[in-house]
Amino acid sequence: MELVGSPLTATCAHPRSTPTNFLPAISTMASSYKNRFPYHPLPQSFSLPWMPRAYYKTAAINPALAPFSKSSQGLTPSKVLPLISNRTTLFPRYTPDDWYRSNLTNYKESETSRHTAEHLRVDTSRMILDKYQQTKRTQVQSTKNLGERVNDIEFWKSELCHELDEMIGETNALTDMKKRLERALAETEAPLQVTQECLLHREKRMGIDLVHDDVEKQLFTEVDVIRSCQERMQQYLDKAKAQLMSNRAAQHELEIDLVNKQAAHRIDDKCHHLRNTSDGISYYRGVEQIDATISVPESWAKFTDNNILCSQNERVASAKLRDNIENLLMVTANEMWRQFNRVNVAFTNRIAETADAKSKIQTHLAKTLQEIFQIEMNIETIRKAIRDKGPPLKVAQTRLDERTRRPNMELCRDAAQLR
Repeated sequence: MELVGSPLTATCAHPRSTPTNFLPAISTMASSYKNRFPYHPLPQSFSLPWMPRAYYKTAAINPALAPFSKSSQGLTPSKVLPLISNRTTLFPRYTPDDWYRSNLTNYKESETSRHTAEHLRVDTSRMILDKYQQTKRTQVQSTKNLGERVNDIEFWKSELCHELDEMIGETNALTDMKKRLERALAETEAPLQVTQECLLHREKRMGIDLVHDDVEKQLFTEVDVIRSCQERMQQYLDKAKAQLMSNRAAQHELEIDLVNKQAAHRIDDKCHHLRNTSDGISYYRGVEQIDATISVPESWAKFTDNNILCSQNERVASAKLRDNIENLLMVTANEMWRQFNRVNVAFTNRIAETADAKSKIQTHLAKTLQEIFQIEMNIETIRKAIRDKGPPLKVAQTRLDERTRRPNMELCRDAAQLR
C-alpha cells in the first residue's frame, strides 16, 4: 500500500518470496499454529496418535466380524487406542541431512522474517510520524479555515446589523409619513362637509334666486378637488401600507439571517478555540458520514448578499414613496387652498351682487310703498267725494220720482227731465 502524504513506499508493501514447506508464512498468529503436515482422516471417527507417514500405508486394524464400533464396546481406552505395534521403531522418519537442511531453512526464514519485521517497524514509525505531521497540518489548516470562516461571519454580521439599522430607521420614517398622510386625509373631511353644507343651504333659495351662479360652480369644483385629493391620498396610503409590509418582510429576513449568523458565529468560534487539551471533546461515531450542509460558501454569501440587496431595494422604494407622499401633501394642500380662495372670492362677489340688488330693491320698494300710500289717499278722497254726492243724488232721484206722478200729457220729457 502507499501512504497518503508520504513520498516513500514501504518495503513491506512489496511481495515476499514464497516460503518453504518447513515453516508457515508469517501473516497471522492463527496461521502459525497450523500443522505443516497434511491431515489424512481415517475411516474411523476417533483420533490416532502421530505416526510416520510411511506407516500409515502398512498399518492395519485387526479384522473382526462385527463393526469396529461394536467390537470395541466394553474395552477400556487404553486397550482400544494403541493400534500400532512396536515395529514403528524400525522405520526412521528423516535423515540427518534433512534435519540440517531444515534447520538452515528455518534460520534463513527466521532472518528474512526479522528483516521484514524490522522494515515493517521502520515503515510503521515513519508512517506514524507522517500521519502525525499530516494530522497536525490538517488540524492547523482546519483551525485556519475556521478562523477565516469566523471572520467571514463577522463581516456579514456587521453588514446585516448596519442594513438592519438602516431598514428600521426607514420603516419608522415611512410609518411617521403614513400617519401624517392619514391625518391629512382625515382633515379633508371637514372642508368637504362644509362645502356640501353650503350646497345644501343654497338649495333653500327661492324663486329666481335659485340660480346656478359662479358660487355654485366653484362649490362643485371644490367638492371635486377635495374628493380627487382624497382619492390620491388613499392610493398613496395603500402604497405606504404595502411598502411597510415589504419593509417588515425584508427586515424579518435580515433578523432571521442575523440570528442564524450569530448562532453560527458562536458555534464556529467555539470550534475555532478547541484544542487537543480542551474540555468537552469526545468521539462521535459516524459523524463524519453525516452531511447536513445545504449550501456552499458561494451560495452562503450570495444568500446574505441577496437579503441585503433586497432590503436596500425596499429602502430605496420606501424613500421614494416618502418623497412622493411629501409632494402629494404639498400639492393637495395647495390645490384645496386655491379652490377655497376661489370659492371665497365667488361668495364675496355674489354677496356684493346680492347686497347691491337688495339695496336697489329696497329703494324701489320704498318708492313703491310711497306710491301705494298716495294711491290709498287718493282712493280715500274718491270715497269722500262719492259720499259727498249722496244728497244731490237723493234730491235728483226724489225729483224724478215725484215727476212720475204727473198726470197724462204732463209727463213730458223736458229739459228738467233730461238733466
